[in-house]
Amino acid sequence: MAQQEIYIKNMVCDRCIWVVRRELERLGYTVSQIELGRAVIDDRGDARLPIDLTTIGPMLQEHGFALLTDKTTRVVNQVKTLIIDLIHGGRVAELRTTLSDYLSENVGMDYAHLSHLFSTTENLTIEKFWIMQRVERAKELLSYDEISISDIARQLGYSSVAYLTNQFKQITGLTPAAYRSRNTNDRNSIDWI
Repeated sequence: MAQQEIYIKNMVCDRCIWVVRRELERLGYTVSQIELGRAVIDDRGDARLPIDLTTIGPMLQEHGFALLTDKTTRVVNQVKTLIIDLIHGGRVAELRTTLSDYLSENVGMDYAHLSHLFSTTENLTIEKFWIMQRVERAKELLSYDEISISDIARQLGYSSVAYLTNQFKQITGLTPAAYRSRNTNDRNSIDWI
């Protein structure tokens, strides 16, 4: 039985993991491991039915995902996945190191190289992506109207409400309080930032 590791773009939450697992199993594969952006699959147990990326790719696309085949794209996607998981998983406040050190350690690559790959591929710096994801999460939390702006700032790792307000206003043109009072839902999908 052969195993293959595949990398998948746009997996951003537990539901994404569930959908990818379900669809791979529907195609007859055994998923031995799955996490955001990555799955390890076994062939279908029959030598005549090896792992077929030409079938897996279109299935993923039907559900808004994409198969990542080149190393640069996989690395960039891994950086995005790590950032999204930190922010939308509510773990930013737990981060005990710099973002650059966290990314370097988890990707296993020098941050300067990671930064260059990311900027070249995405036409956006890692820092800008980080800010945009934090603002999107702030917009989500503001729309629920369940926690204070200072709690949102703390949860997203901002040193002060003023710092959150400054970045939020640069991206949206509104302060967090003005955004909350507008009661509008102009959020962006986190996998399309």
